[in-house]
Amino acid sequence: MTESKMNLHPFHEVAANAERQMNQGAKVFQQWKCAHCGVKQTMPDEDRFYKFGRCEECDRYTNIEKDGCNFMAVWSNR
Repeated sequence: MTESKMNLHPFHEVAANAERQMNQGAKVFQQWKCAHCGVKQTMPDEDRFYKFGRCEECDRYTNIEKDGCNFMAVWSNR
């Protein structure tokens, strides 16, 4: 497993920023880094933020609220 480079920021700051992006029409997907194996994870549910996540690689849980996260914004041109 390769450790991913990703900037993690405080959970509540990221959620507030994501909400601003959603209000402007973006779909957002929460991203976080596994505290155990370091693999970058992306939640499958758009416009939702979770405080805990289970790693798809090592099957262990990370406290995202404590460790921080980020998000991916998807914009569509209609």
